[in-house]
Amino acid sequence: MNTNTRVGTPESVVRGFLEDVRSGNHPDDAHRYLADVVLAHQLTGEQETTVRRTPGDYADHVRDMITDHGRFTLDVLMLVANDDLVAVTWRQTGEHHPHIPAAVPVIELAACTYRVTDGRIVEYWLLLGRLGIEHQLRRPHQEATA
Repeated sequence: MNTNTRVGTPESVVRGFLEDVRSGNHPDDAHRYLADVVLAHQLTGEQETTVRRTPGDYADHVRDMITDHGRFTLDVLMLVANDDLVAVTWRQTGEHHPHIPAAVPVIELAACTYRVTDGRIVEYWLLLGRLGIEHQLRRPHQEATA
């Protein structure tokens, strides 16, 4: 069990998580914000899945994003807290590197609701439109063949 109790409101926990971990600045600090196991409900246009994430898994996930998209910026567009739930929308801007000779700018728009219990994120629902990302990645190929 995680023994590092995080003091603060659900809003301050989520803000800290976004600024420190999700931003890619300090992925290894995930253990400061996440429970030992987090239910991550990922809702995309293709399917709905629930993944059980640990702080270590999440840190690896952020490092994978940095590998795939380079250093990115994460801009919080809206954050609203209500009791143990915190709803956030963000814009993540990076570049897609794998398999593409020239880096292609990629913008991800997402909405996520986090549930915080005892100062830790225990569950979240992420809504992500992956089709928009796929379209952005195809755009340079389409422009080159036009």
